[in-house]
Amino acid sequence: MKPVRLPAAATLALPRWALLALGMLYILPGLIGRDPWKEDAGSFGIMWTMAHGGLDDWLYPNIAGLAAAGEGPLAFWLGAACIKLFGWILGDVLAARVSTIGIFVTGAVSLWYTAFHLGRRAEAQPLRLAFGGQPEPDDYGRTLGDTAVLIYLGCLGLLVQSHLTLAATLQGALLAYFLYRAVRYVETASPRNAVLVGLSLGALALTRGMLAPAVLVLALYACTRYLKLATADTLRHLAGAAAVGFLITLVWLAPAALMQPYGLSPVGEWLDWNAGQLGFPGAASVKGFFRIGVWFFWPAWPFALWAIWAWRRQQHLLHIVMPVMFFGALTLLLLCDPAPENGDFLKMLAPLALIAAFGLPTMKRGAINAIDWFSVMVLTILGALVWLFWIAKLTGWPAQLSHNALKLVPGFKPEVGIVAFAVAAATSIGWIMLVHWRLSRQPSVLWRAVVLSSSGLILLWVLLMTLFLPELNYGRSYAAVAQQIAARLPHDAGCIDTNAGPAQRASFAYFGRLPFATMAGGTCNYVLLQDNIRNRDARDLVSRYGLRRATLLWEGRRVRDSDERFRLFQRAR
Repeated sequence: MKPVRLPAAATLALPRWALLALGMLYILPGLIGRDPWKEDAGSFGIMWTMAHGGLDDWLYPNIAGLAAAGEGPLAFWLGAACIKLFGWILGDVLAARVSTIGIFVTGAVSLWYTAFHLGRRAEAQPLRLAFGGQPEPDDYGRTLGDTAVLIYLGCLGLLVQSHLTLAATLQGALLAYFLYRAVRYVETASPRNAVLVGLSLGALALTRGMLAPAVLVLALYACTRYLKLATADTLRHLAGAAAVGFLITLVWLAPAALMQPYGLSPVGEWLDWNAGQLGFPGAASVKGFFRIGVWFFWPAWPFALWAIWAWRRQQHLLHIVMPVMFFGALTLLLLCDPAPENGDFLKMLAPLALIAAFGLPTMKRGAINAIDWFSVMVLTILGALVWLFWIAKLTGWPAQLSHNALKLVPGFKPEVGIVAFAVAAATSIGWIMLVHWRLSRQPSVLWRAVVLSSSGLILLWVLLMTLFLPELNYGRSYAAVAQQIAARLPHDAGCIDTNAGPAQRASFAYFGRLPFATMAGGTCNYVLLQDNIRNRDARDLVSRYGLRRATLLWEGRRVRDSDERFRLFQRAR
């Protein structure tokens, strides 16, 4: 027997304007007014270099002369194109993030349509009630689409990663699109749908390598075997999809190999990066997966586990089999990665949110009410604490909270931003109205639990990205350091050699317009060294860059960083 029994009243769709408003409140704070931080400054540097460079920079991604072709160019092409189109009016940083908004919308819309199509299938429908009144298939599909997107927005891991200009962010959105195309292919196994699957595979390969697309093709084939699709047609279609994906990668690989930008080819670096993503899984990788995944996938994973348990007695369920198969295959790929990053978990978020959406209708009313009350109480208290810390940093009361709020940003003078305050206040009032709606009307709609948890998380994010954004920029941006270096550098300095990392090099090139040596090479009279204050190898760095008789022009660091150090030298002539 199916585990879902719902009246039509429980599947009323969330108003489109409300879902759109939540999405915009989710993605815009953290993009507007935020400097590039260490987490995404390197990626922005590639986009900025492309937008202000030539064809060689588009073919060989680099950060002001530092090669960075490992992942692939697609995410950076999108950001650079947005800088070209909108940089003159929005500024380069915000213009690059226009692509981030598009990426977020692509992922959310793809997930919604995937859940909608799966929710309309006969095997996913709730039990028919004795006297009628069960939801129509389209209504049930729309409700599941809303639920999947709200769970997706409520996941802690997506919150930070979706606001960063990273290739991993695009990979997560493209994974959601691949999931949608895979569902459409299984529903109608046609050459057209196979070509569209190949389109998503090619885009994934150009974004972060060919391993994920290869694993996804194998997982899709395993799904078709389990669902008993025609073997010969499936093999022919998937071979065609793989061929389309390969042809799309040649859009970059072929001209890059033939034209040899800067006299080099990025293909070797790209292949080496792909090979470096594979290793043997061990206890450390399994431990790391659970350590990060338990908070990254919250609250989707408890719903997903419940969905698998609730639907365990049913067979050949596309809405369970396919996302579980993809999640398992991608998990195995992640466990084989010798050095996984937080962004690597994004590619598993869409399948998990999809499973979780089908778990919510099977839960008892008491469990859903418990989630409601937990969200209301905990998130309201946390929001009130953020406001209290903001008041404390401005007024000095309570003294202990004021000390805690300002001790991480020594020298910072807090001020009231009228626009930021207005946005934070309006969002808080919206949260109070949402809680009042929940308490006064006692709605029976299925998505009421996840809309509260997602909205509460959005409230906290908006408060942090408005009330505390100046402090965050002050402590995490390299803008001040870049300006200090630029002030000590002569106007006719020529070029600068450096060992600075990708994020630091990008920040200095953008904020300070420092003329770093290009990939074409050359001899520079100035050297910028990055090291640790306690670095015992400082003499080796000085010797490596030929600075024994050089003149130290400047030394400094970020105010919040007590270890990192930068030194600017002028070589002896």
